[in-house]
Amino acid sequence: MPSLNVSFTDEELEGVRAAAAAEGKSLKQYLHDLGVREMQRRQFVAGASVWADRLRGEFDDAFPDEVPPSERNGAAAA
Repeated sequence: MPSLNVSFTDEELEGVRAAAAAEGKSLKQYLHDLGVREMQRRQFVAGASVWADRLRGEFDDAFPDEVPPSERNGAAAA
């Protein structure tokens, strides 16, 4: 696996080191886990968006007063 060289300012590195220490991890492990968590967060958000889009029409029909005014019947915002 290729190495990756990442640059931080002294202040940034101090903050990252403190965050790693707070989790009881090495700097290397913390940065690895941070990347993995971000990838998982993006996958979750994408899945949640698909789920919400699938249910949006049903929700709008069940709760017509909850539809933002700008989106009701294609009307422009007042």
